[in-house]
Amino acid sequence: MLPDVARVWEYMQRVAQELFALYGYEPVYTPLFEHTDVFTRGIGEATDIVSKEMYTFEDKGGRSITLRPEGTASVVRSALEHGLTANGGQAKIYYSGPMFRYERPQKGRMRQFWQIGVEVLGAAESTADAEVITLLWRYFEALGIPASNMRLLLNSMGDGSCRPRYREKIAAFIRSHGAELCEECNHRADTNPFRAFDCKNPGCVAVMGRAPLLRDELCDACAAHYASVRSHLDALGIPYVEEPKLVRGLDYYTRTVFEVQVDAGLGSQNGIGGGGRYDRLMEEYGGPATPGLGFALGFERTLLAMEAAGVKAPGLALAEVFVARVDDSVTAEVFAVAQSLRDAGIATELDHQGRSLKSQFKQADRLGARFVVVVGPDELAAGEVTLRDMTTKEENRVAMDAAPAAVAAALG
Repeated sequence: MLPDVARVWEYMQRVAQELFALYGYEPVYTPLFEHTDVFTRGIGEATDIVSKEMYTFEDKGGRSITLRPEGTASVVRSALEHGLTANGGQAKIYYSGPMFRYERPQKGRMRQFWQIGVEVLGAAESTADAEVITLLWRYFEALGIPASNMRLLLNSMGDGSCRPRYREKIAAFIRSHGAELCEECNHRADTNPFRAFDCKNPGCVAVMGRAPLLRDELCDACAAHYASVRSHLDALGIPYVEEPKLVRGLDYYTRTVFEVQVDAGLGSQNGIGGGGRYDRLMEEYGGPATPGLGFALGFERTLLAMEAAGVKAPGLALAEVFVARVDDSVTAEVFAVAQSLRDAGIATELDHQGRSLKSQFKQADRLGARFVVVVGPDELAAGEVTLRDMTTKEENRVAMDAAPAAVAAALG
């Protein structure tokens, strides 16, 4: 990421830090790589991520290591290892950083991509689901993406009581329509039948459109949980669309799943963030039964959605003030004045390339500086500097040692 893009990434992180803190989330940083079984056990060996997309290699100790393809598995592993939810405790965590998946680079999709995500561990009630979904929606709104450009999809994937029966029903449906489905969907009947709903082949889409729906198979507890989540979102005025074919791509999801999509900027791969509940994941690592849920959003896709909506991250001026020298005889004084302004907390730049005074003013304008402090032999002899307002073009002299206070007052 070059500076223009990196500044947007940092802006997105600042918005996340400020907003997530209002909801009680704390930061965590996990390693860029983990033992491979953290992902194969957590995400699921039948998923596309594990079977096709992970960067896995053997280290010098002969151990299988994988660059993290997503954040949840690492967070849950870390929470278990360090006892963050011991004795019935709750952990509310957020993270940001690079992830890695081997797939064909395309618009909004890179092999090294950047995510921001949250995880709530130890919370079983439907209010936690509604909170996480609301937080994702509010975050995109805080970035400036209009609600009218977004669509929130919602579904329930059931749990250990009702999901296995439905899984077998979908597998049987796929086998009974094998001649009409692609080879990959036929293979999924034995590995991960839910993923057949994600196939983009028009013929497969048409066939799976006739498949049984999980919402008709939910057990009473899952149906009640799902209804409660919807009720909380309704009370908050969070708009959503029930999508019974939304399954997400990871094996660890149970009950609530959700995804935010946009109508412009990304083509058919239009999801910019999503997640769900994963109440069995910590048990997969040998820990106690611990409910959990979270979301992740992709930086590259979100940036495209912002651009499509005409949203620009607020620009921070690279310099509020530029200190210009009339000639080389005052170089030392210019450097000292610039540092005094920086020490006072004022973003300040100066010329390091021997430019003419005229060129320095042009540079100040490019940097977005509101004021230029001019230092020349005449100013130096009087112990003063000239303060020029770049908007009004007004100039006035101030004492050199009073320059930080004068500039701070002028900046307001």
